Amino acid sequence: MSSVSTEQISGGRVATAPATAATPADTRLSPGKPGYRRMSLALFAAGVATFALLYSTQALLPAVSTGLGVTASQASWTVSAATGALALCVLPLSALSERFGRRTLMTASLAVAVALGLLVPFAPNLESLIALRAVQGAALAGLPASAMAFLAEEVRPKALVAAIGMFVAGNSIGGMSGRILTGWVAQLWGWRVALGVVGLLAVGCTAVFRALLPQARHFTPRPLSVAGLARTVRGHLSDPLLLRLYAIGALFMTVFGAVYTVIGYRLVAAPFSLPQGIVGSVFLVYLVGTVSSATAGRLVERLGRRGALYLGAGTTAAGLLLTLSDALAAVLLGLVLITAGFFTGHAVASSSVSRTARTGRAQASALYQSAYYLGSSAGGALGAAAFHAAGWGATVLLGLLAVAGVAAVTLYGTYAARD
Repeated sequence: MSSVSTEQISGGRVATAPATAATPADTRLSPGKPGYRRMSLALFAAGVATFALLYSTQALLPAVSTGLGVTASQASWTVSAATGALALCVLPLSALSERFGRRTLMTASLAVAVALGLLVPFAPNLESLIALRAVQGAALAGLPASAMAFLAEEVRPKALVAAIGMFVAGNSIGGMSGRILTGWVAQLWGWRVALGVVGLLAVGCTAVFRALLPQARHFTPRPLSVAGLARTVRGHLSDPLLLRLYAIGALFMTVFGAVYTVIGYRLVAAPFSLPQGIVGSVFLVYLVGTVSSATAGRLVERLGRRGALYLGAGTTAAGLLLTLSDALAAVLLGLVLITAGFFTGHAVASSSVSRTARTGRAQASALYQSAYYLGSSAGGALGAAAFHAAGWGATVLLGLLAVAGVAAVTLYGTYAARD
């Protein structure tokens, strides 16, 4: 008989794959095996395209406000509409991936989102821009949960954190490159041209993704069933561990959405008064997220999952406090810490969801993504509203409250594990 190893995560038990040979898990991809590198590069490219498109207007918000004559709170909806639509659509699209395959749905999602990305620069007013961005976010909803489910099915459990870390690292590179490109292009030729450049970047990433992603070997199609989907969702929502992981993802993303939606407005104003190109270049700090997410597996090995979450929350809180300074160097260091803490927490929480769900992995990942992007949407809208009402300090306070929520949920899991 084969034995099954388990691990405590935030107060719950997470089943890992059977440890013996001659099991289906032994045919899954792992570092050094054929196809693993191609798969990693393909999903890295998909992650780049996803975040570049999803947050394409974020670094441009001051320019959008000026160009369209709207406030920071109004312009922030070009980001929040996209992330909110993604959050609402990720679950139903993940159900389609159970029927038609992860690879097919990811390809279709990217293709539609890229086509819309090429139309976004031509939006004549704020209302049409928000509408196009919402549809684009809905299209992108087919990618995140399907990618997580694809990895959970095709990669050995011991390599899963590292594999998901690479996908998340692609997210950070996409977020960084899109914002840097848009910042400098907008300074030279305007924000509409900048959005067009992001669309072209996404076209290239989509081509790389489709060319490199290997065929799924462990996917079994399932018929579409609304009743079955409802049962699966109820099962996941009744799992205390999954609920805690969903809350952690949402709270971390509330901080991140608030900070990066508003930071451009702070940096273009006194005492910094930075030009748009320099503001876009500030997003080079996303490189820190690339490193922290890709190394999350080693951090978990040293500190455990709850320890890694505490570290991520503490690092994020320290960064928020540093950004209160009027010294540019302190603000930049604060952004580095916020980014490192966020991507660490996200990589740990998202990989824990994939390991926890024994059935309906696509739906489990979809629920995480829904919570995660609802957090982003809420963070962007609330962060901008707080900034408009009371300045950067109010945005930081919102972030600190969300970080306190992460710590509280993780602490509750620690005590629950003792019962």
